[in-house]
Amino acid sequence: MNRQDLTLLTDLYELTMMQGYYEQGQNEIVVFDVFFRQNPCSNGYSVCAGLAQVIDYIKNLNFTYEDVDYLRSLKIFNEDFLQYLSGFHFSGDIYAIPEGTVVFPKEPLLKVIAPIMEAQLVETAILNIINHQSLIATKTSRIVFAAAGDGIMEFGLRRAQGPDAGLYGARAAMIGGCVGTSNVLAGELFDVPVMGTHAHSWIMSFEDEYTAFKTYADLYPDNCTLLVDTYDTLKSGVPNAIRVFQEFKDAGTPLKKYGIRLDSGDLAYLSKEARKQLDEAGFPEATICASNDLDEYLLHDLKIQGAAINSWGVGTNLITSKDCPSFGGVYKLAAIMDEEGTFVPKIKISENTEKITNPGNKTIYRIYDKMTGKMKADLICFVGETYDISDDLLLFDPIDTWKKTKLPGGSYTMREIMVPIFRKGECIYQSPSVTDIAEYCKKEKDTLWEETKRLFYPHTVHVDLSRKLYDVKKALLDQMNKPD
Repeated sequence: MNRQDLTLLTDLYELTMMQGYYEQGQNEIVVFDVFFRQNPCSNGYSVCAGLAQVIDYIKNLNFTYEDVDYLRSLKIFNEDFLQYLSGFHFSGDIYAIPEGTVVFPKEPLLKVIAPIMEAQLVETAILNIINHQSLIATKTSRIVFAAAGDGIMEFGLRRAQGPDAGLYGARAAMIGGCVGTSNVLAGELFDVPVMGTHAHSWIMSFEDEYTAFKTYADLYPDNCTLLVDTYDTLKSGVPNAIRVFQEFKDAGTPLKKYGIRLDSGDLAYLSKEARKQLDEAGFPEATICASNDLDEYLLHDLKIQGAAINSWGVGTNLITSKDCPSFGGVYKLAAIMDEEGTFVPKIKISENTEKITNPGNKTIYRIYDKMTGKMKADLICFVGETYDISDDLLLFDPIDTWKKTKLPGGSYTMREIMVPIFRKGECIYQSPSVTDIAEYCKKEKDTLWEETKRLFYPHTVHVDLSRKLYDVKKALLDQMNKPD
């Protein structure tokens, strides 16, 4: 994990294609788009994440002597190509949607404009990074929504698919809305709050539960959450926790931040009964934290049942996105520059309509209702297309083109959401702190209508094409499907 050079984090065919381009003298400037086709978890939106690691990857992209020697040992690469790799560096442009932005299917999250050999090489690593982190950020956002204002702590490190997934998954979870993580390395590297209580083994290592609680409270009087379900939650755990709280109160040194944690059993019933005991004992401010294989669906049900829980530790189902383990992002060629320096749009055709790509060098405008500030739609168009918000704007569905919406001039606002990250191989973008990205993400979600944020059968946000882009796409489709 200390190695920042991920140059060989790629599929073999990226390198064999690179050699093919090299041997053919084929290295024209191209445009590749990163996009996804469906929101994960049947969500109404996604949250993009991973750009900071992509930036680090591109900055450190080079083939070391050891890398070249290893490739030579495969005996499939020519020596002149290996010499080319020895001096390789990325010289292209990258544009992207900033981390924490809410995004939707079919729109480019990131765009690479570079010589084709360079653009081909970076495909695998970029997809690996963005797919994973966007997936976890989106899953987290769903869980945070289900918690309805309660804090979500990320507790998944021990169940993550390896150290890297645990580390960058924690970062993505913070972007998606978690208030803290149990991952100490993530806390150090990303300057985010670290949180945690203690395990059942702490209780079991003492001769009795009360002594374990008292010792822990003596050690951590400013942050004391006691795990109460080791033996009997309501008959032993909660009463012993109350005894400790009361002793500190009687001594004139009441605990500053304290509560209990439930990790098993019927969380709705136990939390309500524990709340009664705590309130009757004079500790209404004591928090009740819950863990135990939580996800957004269980949180949703527990909220409906009136569970008296106001803090949640979510692990396995968050860090692995257990019910939807893949984001599904793809990397597709969209344009090739001709000898005159003009981008010629390219399209991939499929019998599956959703797999037909949008051609050309594109950007995205986000359209908002001027009165409410809520999102109306996203508009994908060619770079260079401009709009006057004082004019009427006609939007139409690119598949069912009869579905149209006219926005009267002055009733909407627009902003371009793709920004430059690299120009001519140099990074010109400074990634915000994770805390700032998380705050930005929260504001982004505030622009969504409530119907889009719901867990079940959310409203679809429309991603439309400009008339110019639609016409070019249609012409390419017609050209490819001419009868013999």
